[in-house]
Amino acid sequence: MDLFRKKEINLNHTSGMKKDLKTSDLIMLGIGAIIGTGIFVVTGVAANQNAGPALSLSFVLAAIVVILSGLSFAEFASRVPVIGGPYAYLYVVFGEFAAWLTGWLLIGEFLLAVSSVASGWSGYVQGFLEGFGVHLPQALTSGYNPDNGTYVDLIAVFVVIFVTYIVSLEAKKALRLNNIMVFVKFGIIALFIVVGIFFVKPENWQPFTPFGFSGVLDGASLVFFAFLGFDSVAMAAEEVKEPQKDVPRGIIGSILIATALYIVVTLILTGIVPFTELGVSDPVAFAMRYVGHGTIGAVIAVGAILTLLTVTISMMYSLARLLFAVSKDGLLPKFMTEIDEKHRTPRKATFVAGVAALFFAGFFPLNILAELTNIMALTYLMLVSLGLLKLRKMFGKPKAGEFKVPFVPILPIISIGTCLVLMLRLQPVTWIVFGIVTAIGLVIYFGYGYQHSKMNQQN
Repeated sequence: MDLFRKKEINLNHTSGMKKDLKTSDLIMLGIGAIIGTGIFVVTGVAANQNAGPALSLSFVLAAIVVILSGLSFAEFASRVPVIGGPYAYLYVVFGEFAAWLTGWLLIGEFLLAVSSVASGWSGYVQGFLEGFGVHLPQALTSGYNPDNGTYVDLIAVFVVIFVTYIVSLEAKKALRLNNIMVFVKFGIIALFIVVGIFFVKPENWQPFTPFGFSGVLDGASLVFFAFLGFDSVAMAAEEVKEPQKDVPRGIIGSILIATALYIVVTLILTGIVPFTELGVSDPVAFAMRYVGHGTIGAVIAVGAILTLLTVTISMMYSLARLLFAVSKDGLLPKFMTEIDEKHRTPRKATFVAGVAALFFAGFFPLNILAELTNIMALTYLMLVSLGLLKLRKMFGKPKAGEFKVPFVPILPIISIGTCLVLMLRLQPVTWIVFGIVTAIGLVIYFGYGYQHSKMNQQN
């Protein structure tokens, strides 16, 4: 049994999908995936329970981990610009077993992200409707929990159906809606910054680290979730005009823009409202209400409802491309490799992604699984940094025109270490569930993937 059979890089191969995406499209795709729950949901609770005003430092630490990983992503994307992202990268350097494990972790991350954001979006919409006296039946307001009288989250189901349809269209059409929503997102964040900066009270930043540096680390392990999505850029490689240049620019550009916005918004938020009062699900809108600007708070709330759609679109887009890539290698059923003749998109893979996300979004309260998403992401980011070391050993330094990670092997080793630090801050139960999910992935690989793999047929 050869678990380490490797795939050769074939840059002349084409998947049949349209190549019409540019750097600007990729940066918008990355920002659409990254900026959402991080600013509109996570900031309040993380400041209240973990880091206080020092949450801005938590974002800096999480950003360092993400940027270090993003550098490795960027070099891989430049030198191995094929669909599948880290799944495809590790297939080239470590072989099939590592590739499947990475692909399985990515599928879990994207699936949970789509489903949990859809559930969060549902909560925002329900709160908005209740402001007008419209109340859904209790049974249809959340995932399966008979003790609370809830069985299915109807709004989350509808939003997943809508997003699946949008993503099944041409990539350019799907991302056009995404780009419009990103501009809306920038608008409401700018509104918060311009208005909020006049209400900042420096005394609210004291004490700056009420929970000590340990709290800053705990905050970083939580808000790391807010940066997930930059990897969606790498998934678009086979639909990009100049992937060697555009994909690295899209990855690094989206991370840097998101980091700057997170830090500014967090400092203003904790400067307006004492961190002890920020344990709310809509902290940015709450801050405006706190200083007597309820109308602006309502505008921000509506904007958040609209722009959280961008996260589901970006993650669904990435999940469908990943299923397509894994199926193309024979590790998942072949029918997901079919390209729709009209739109030139992997429509069946998109519908499979949509059905799976619909199931989880509709029937599972996924807020408790944020840490599971983080541990999956941190694990494959470590594998990517390890993979870069192997890539350099196999193929040498990048050629002219290709992105190059500086200070190799020092930066990749630091990246692995920082990922480990954040993983060790997660709860024991998260590690237990992570072990179970990994075991399920192994069963699928040895029960189906290994035998049906294209590499197995070639041998």
